Amino acid sequence: MTFFTKTLGTVAALALTAGAVLADPALIYDLGGKFDKSFNEAAFNGAERFASETGGTYKDIEIQSEAQREQALRRFAEAGFNPIVTTGFAIANIMGEVAKDYPETKFVNVDGWLPEVPPNVLLINFQEHQGSYLVGMMAAMASKSGTIGFIGGMDIPLIRHFGCGYAQGAKAVNPDVKIIANMTGTTPTAWNDPVKGSELAKSQISQGADVIYAAAGGTGVGVLQTAADENILSIGVDSNQNHLHPGKVLTSMLKRVDVAVFEAMSAGADLETGKFMTLGLAEDGVGYAMDDNNAPLVSEEMKTAVDAARQQIIDGSLNVVSYYENDSCPALQF
Repeated sequence: MTFFTKTLGTVAALALTAGAVLADPALIYDLGGKFDKSFNEAAFNGAERFASETGGTYKDIEIQSEAQREQALRRFAEAGFNPIVTTGFAIANIMGEVAKDYPETKFVNVDGWLPEVPPNVLLINFQEHQGSYLVGMMAAMASKSGTIGFIGGMDIPLIRHFGCGYAQGAKAVNPDVKIIANMTGTTPTAWNDPVKGSELAKSQISQGADVIYAAAGGTGVGVLQTAADENILSIGVDSNQNHLHPGKVLTSMLKRVDVAVFEAMSAGADLETGKFMTLGLAEDGVGYAMDDNNAPLVSEEMKTAVDAARQQIIDGSLNVVSYYENDSCPALQF
């Protein structure tokens, strides 16, 4: 744990300025905390891998409010950290503006979008719909009731993007599958509300869902817990969450935020900026998790079908429709 992981108070700011080493990278987590067992924790794992494999050091911070985004960016930049890696779409616009004031500092954002990318900014995005298609196939194949669920975090296009891919994969296996979809909320608190996640899971279970995919950050922990308690299957997201409830998590849709953070930190001064980078199945940016915790749940037939679809998506013979293409998803009504 670093010397300031909770707030950006005066003492922390002074410690940051005094202790900075030129060219050390820094990491700013999205709201929800770095140990959310999902998106932020994947970023943390990437930073830890950087430290372990390179012997380098980094600084990180868990912001507690929207206002701290700009504060964190500016204080890291003024202290000489480079590159500054950020997670979550919500900081992208602020980062784009701050980056203009520090042209010698390189900035990275995972998950965000800007209409014009500054020359010292790298935006990393993922083809979440491709990975979600694969776990949607698995959900439909594992379901005994013919009804599956999707619980998203904050209701934004990015999360609908997950759900759209999931629905397409499920319906490719079973055109008659019923998919129940709920979003947790419309504000950033939706990423860290496991109680609400549990309530939504119970509601979907009462409607017959026996597999539920949670794309909701820390909220998803409540979904997975309730699914295990109610003896149905769940699907994790971002990080490999199979271990949270062995034998109850069918798989996890891996979004390799850890790889993105590791690569950005490792590149350091050589990091290529001024562009978007998109990682999908072909780049191993997304995928599904297999390990001892879920091996008994995934039949050879299931794995063969999913791996075949994965290759078809990579070679272009199977197109998974993106939610972003027309801001709607014919396969799923939210």
